[in-house]
Amino acid sequence: MRILISNDDGYFSPGIEALASALANLGEVVVFAPERDRSGASNSLTLSRPLTVRKAPNGFHFVDGTPTDCVHVAVTGLLDGPPDLVVSGINDGANMGDDTIYSGTVAAATEGYLLGVPSIAFSLVDKGYAHLDTAMRVARELVVRQLADPWPEPVLLNVNIPSVPYEELKGYEVTRLGRRHHTEPVIPALNPRGETVYWIGKAGPVADNGEGTDFHATAQGKVSISPLQIDLTSTAQLEKTRQWLA
Repeated sequence: MRILISNDDGYFSPGIEALASALANLGEVVVFAPERDRSGASNSLTLSRPLTVRKAPNGFHFVDGTPTDCVHVAVTGLLDGPPDLVVSGINDGANMGDDTIYSGTVAAATEGYLLGVPSIAFSLVDKGYAHLDTAMRVARELVVRQLADPWPEPVLLNVNIPSVPYEELKGYEVTRLGRRHHTEPVIPALNPRGETVYWIGKAGPVADNGEGTDFHATAQGKVSISPLQIDLTSTAQLEKTRQWLA
């Protein structure tokens, strides 16, 4: 069993070190992660320049690119064979609802999925890595389950873990993605040259956190597992589009 690990917080983050440690004796674990924090990078690939891959003293490979770059380079060029599983995280903060569109953590797993490899993204709901040991145990449990009962086809799972002691978890729940309101407005500021610059505003409040959503499950103390798909086709509008075109 070969497990490829990546993230978007960087190869030096506590989350990826914890994830690699949790999975270390389950097979051959290899790490390809960004050389710096690339949170919010989404599924971007670097096409305007070549990428550099270096190896840290702890054996982790770090890439001067995005999370998607890391998985793509590893699977299509640097590993001597495809991995059996791609695992991303453990992210410092939730990736639920609309946030999954922007998430580099989810993007790393998505690239594995697009390359035909079962993939799982792990995130701790609260920032600060509190109860990282809980996330380590959850990640190990789900990877062990995948090893014992592999999916018959590529799968992309988005897992969000409440930041509580492991004993306080209320179990697992399979969920759909919730929804947020629009993000807060951009925040203008002046740089040292007196030019106006703009910070992207924080994520908006939750709009859809009803029963069955990832927001609802984690608020109840449950680990949320959302199976994702990549087909963006709005099937409900196919016929409407044909009629509009006619």
